[in-house]
Amino acid sequence: MAVTEHPGVESFRFIPVVTIKRIEDAIPTLASLRDGGLPVAEITFRTQCAEEAIRTGVKAFPDMCIGAGTVVNAEQCLKAIGAGAKFIVSPGLDEETARVCRGNGIPYIPGCVTPTEIMKAISLGLTVLKFFPANVYGGLNAVRALSAPFPQVRFVPTGGVDLSNLEEYLSFDKVQAVGGTFLLKGDIRANTAALVEKLKCIKS
Repeated sequence: MAVTEHPGVESFRFIPVVTIKRIEDAIPTLASLRDGGLPVAEITFRTQCAEEAIRTGVKAFPDMCIGAGTVVNAEQCLKAIGAGAKFIVSPGLDEETARVCRGNGIPYIPGCVTPTEIMKAISLGLTVLKFFPANVYGGLNAVRALSAPFPQVRFVPTGGVDLSNLEEYLSFDKVQAVGGTFLLKGDIRANTAALVEKLKCIKS
């Protein structure tokens, strides 16, 4: 049986942060993102059905890059990887989770907002870092300041990112992508299609 090729998380400029509260919502939500032109989703690990939602999504949409977010320890990480998650995102930096991801060849994007956290991440071989919550910790001004002493790092700001500041973030070359939940409000497919068109016009 041929293996379906799918793009890695690093190829996307926007990562939808998806919370599945009912398992029956998993396929319609993921289908709307994919059909809107964005075959990627970070399913948060803070609901009872998160693990099942990832497993269901990976099976139904092998062409999508589906990962797990809000992963706070190695146990959750192992469950997410076992369910088929293609990448792991944490709100903070957890060394055990980093080791599990490295051992399984899975990209790990931990949350880091201080120089000390960034230095620890670099020591673990991590250079793509979530900046969360971006709106609380200084937004793009903070990302610019932190990029000076850490030129090897690229950031994924999440929290307070929406259409009003999306272009500002993505125009900065040290921002690899941004994450957010606003696509999930209202018509997901239409919201996604509109975002995809906007992304085409934003220079990195």
